[in-house]
Amino acid sequence: MRKAVETCREQVPDRNTRGHGAQSHRGAAFLKLAVFLLFAFLLAVPALAPAQAQPTSNPVASESPADGHVPGNTLGTASDADLWRAVRQGVAGNVSIPDKKAGTLVQSEGELWRSLRNGPVALYSSWALIGMIVLLALFFALRGRIRIDHGRSGATITRFAGYERFGHWLLALSFLTLAVTGLNIMYGRYVLLPIIGGEAFGFITLMGKYLHNYLAFAFMAGLVMIFLMWVRHNLPDRTDLVWLAKGGGIFVKGSHPPAKKFNAGQKAIFWLVILLGLSLSVSGWALLFPFTTDFFSGTFAAVNAVFGTDLPTALAPIQEQQLNSLWHSVVAVALTCVILAHIYIGSVGMEGAFDAMGSGEVDLNWAKEHHSIWVEEVTAGERGPAGAPQAAE
Repeated sequence: MRKAVETCREQVPDRNTRGHGAQSHRGAAFLKLAVFLLFAFLLAVPALAPAQAQPTSNPVASESPADGHVPGNTLGTASDADLWRAVRQGVAGNVSIPDKKAGTLVQSEGELWRSLRNGPVALYSSWALIGMIVLLALFFALRGRIRIDHGRSGATITRFAGYERFGHWLLALSFLTLAVTGLNIMYGRYVLLPIIGGEAFGFITLMGKYLHNYLAFAFMAGLVMIFLMWVRHNLPDRTDLVWLAKGGGIFVKGSHPPAKKFNAGQKAIFWLVILLGLSLSVSGWALLFPFTTDFFSGTFAAVNAVFGTDLPTALAPIQEQQLNSLWHSVVAVALTCVILAHIYIGSVGMEGAFDAMGSGEVDLNWAKEHHSIWVEEVTAGERGPAGAPQAAE
């Protein structure tokens, strides 16, 4: 029996032996963890060394706020809303490229220009053109063609010399081309494009653009020519008051107020062509050579000085171009309406009128009825033998 008890003691370890084994196991685990951490530390030290070796030259300055920004990815006093609001309102920033206009990211006036051009300008211009055509048609229906009361005499008198007719037709043909191509730019996409299609419309518009750009110089040359040739004959005088009082004899048959080489109506057209043509040339020049002029800034400054207004004078280059474009369109339509009336009275509206710019010779009876004072001056020899009446061939 004693032998059996001793055998059991050998098979069952005592409590002290079990505790010592658990402690040995935990010690081995801690040792492994320590070795792992040491190995990780040794790997991290080389990566941290460069950053620690290059400290900031001015730690205080690097932590200081600049332009409202503070470190730590916080907003500080700067506001993204304020920034984008300024961009939306057209604030100009700094750019490194030569074109400093690129510093403006958003130019709100561009939308205003588009709205005005495609809205009121296009609408009222169409009304003006259609209205003028309707008025002329109505006048023709009521008055008919103005005839030579005494019929053709068979004798003619030189109305305009060859160089005068050249200047007139240079101005007239160039303007008609400019008017047609300009109207196509404004209304072509609504009128022509649906009819002829995109390919044909694109070609016509491109060719029209070239014609418009280059024939502008012919228009300017013709404008200078007629001004130099006829300005002395278009100065107002007392005979113009009589002519205006009688309505030029246009509304009453047989009424022919006296007139010199140009009557009051022709003088009005002359000065409208000169002034509107000059304005058209100046604005067109600014469009041909963009960002090189500041006509509106100077004009607004002069208007402010004279009338005490408060028009803007610090206009950006793109604003100058937008105003030039709008003004060019408005003046062009106004001059087109004037020329429509001139074409009417010089062609279907009055018998014998076209001969003045056709052959340069007009019937003597026509000249006596519409320019009696001028005929007396010519026949009296004040304009030389070249203007003496001669028999019609």
